[in-house]
Amino acid sequence: MNQYKYLELEAILRKDIASNHFLPSGKLPSIRELCRTLGVSKATVMHALHRLEAEGLVFCRPKSGYFVTSNKRIDRPIQQVKTPAAPRAVTVPAILKDIMSRSAAFDMLPSDGVSDDSNHLITLNRHLGRALRSKPTQKAFYYNNLSGDIRLKEAILEHYQYRGLNQDPEKICITSGCQHSLFISLMATCESGDTIAVESPAFYGVLQIMEQLQLKIIEVASDPEDGINLEDLEEKIREWPIKACVVSPNFATPTGAFMPEKARIALINLAIEKGFCIIEDDIYGDLAFPPLVAEPLKKFDTHGQVILCSSFSKSLSRDLRIGWVLGGKWHEKITQLKLVTQLASSESIQEGLSTFLKEGHYRRYLSYQINLLKQQQSTLIHLLKKSWHNDIRYTHAQGGISLWVELDASIDTQQSYKKILEQGIIITPGSLFSASGQYKNFMRLSYLHPITDKRKAAIKTLFSILLGK
Repeated sequence: MNQYKYLELEAILRKDIASNHFLPSGKLPSIRELCRTLGVSKATVMHALHRLEAEGLVFCRPKSGYFVTSNKRIDRPIQQVKTPAAPRAVTVPAILKDIMSRSAAFDMLPSDGVSDDSNHLITLNRHLGRALRSKPTQKAFYYNNLSGDIRLKEAILEHYQYRGLNQDPEKICITSGCQHSLFISLMATCESGDTIAVESPAFYGVLQIMEQLQLKIIEVASDPEDGINLEDLEEKIREWPIKACVVSPNFATPTGAFMPEKARIALINLAIEKGFCIIEDDIYGDLAFPPLVAEPLKKFDTHGQVILCSSFSKSLSRDLRIGWVLGGKWHEKITQLKLVTQLASSESIQEGLSTFLKEGHYRRYLSYQINLLKQQQSTLIHLLKKSWHNDIRYTHAQGGISLWVELDASIDTQQSYKKILEQGIIITPGSLFSASGQYKNFMRLSYLHPITDKRKAAIKTLFSILLGK
């Protein structure tokens, strides 16, 4: 059983409390009953209850059990949205290009900038600079190995061992980022006109690729906390056979959903049964809040059904443009497509990054960065609670960099984009995460950057416009 099963139990109880499944001051099921009905140990139940008790959501009466705290406000859960039953072509709104041109994908106020260079970036640049100075003539006149520098591939896979994944370095292909990895993975597994299953809400980068490759999408409902709904997926592929399924099991954007282990194994088994490929976007996998460890979906893949795609762009630096694909049985085809679309990767960048990884700098940086992200998430949630009360709903992820925010159904965040932009604030409307016009009253907010006074003011202004206050 997953050693973090208590987190799943905690999420279940939190949902039940939020949806008033238990009346205020109502008694929770006994510890023995929870063990029996959910198939978990007493230690798992106690760990989950102690965490909820520390948060003030439940309290213990000696010899009576656990009860819901009276009048304790808890975040209202975001509900799943019904998705279209049939495949369709993909068209990404032009507004995405405007957002990207303003460097605002994860920052509503890029004009506020960032603090001075962090020590880890200074160290990284030192490693890159040293690599650039080493054998410059040799590197200038010859291309690097087609699938990537073996030193970097080994360093990446050594890092993955901390997350429970062991792979052959010869089966990894270095790319120019996660978007490039997803692009050549879809090219390797699909042809124009094929149908692809994508969890909804979906990463708009995947939608862009599908539009370019002329692939059809079947949107699959997803739980904002637990990820893709396998019942909905199974029901849809009975009628519409798919070539691939694109998922982000670890802190999917925009919801931050984290897929339970049972669901991961069930998804792989379904892929084996139905003969489709799973393309795993693992770009947020390194950003799990302790004590959680976000094991890649590919860890559970024993039949070669999973292609893992990732990069360092969200966890370390956008500027590196280094990603990778663990393509399994599609490795040779993916490597050929890397040749066609990129030719080769910079040997100096790969060399410098490999020494940065192997000397432990990346892991030390992650330890610092994850704690910072968790603090910034708490600050953002506190601001939302304090300012907007029950006017909105939002997710509460266990890692990653984003919240998924739901407003009143009468609000259209895309229609409000220009009015908000006039105030120097740039939002990411929910409609960008669907090919069928869903999520008009949603938006993605990120806690990637510090919640400065200017960003606090921007959030207040933003919701004043959206809520008409």
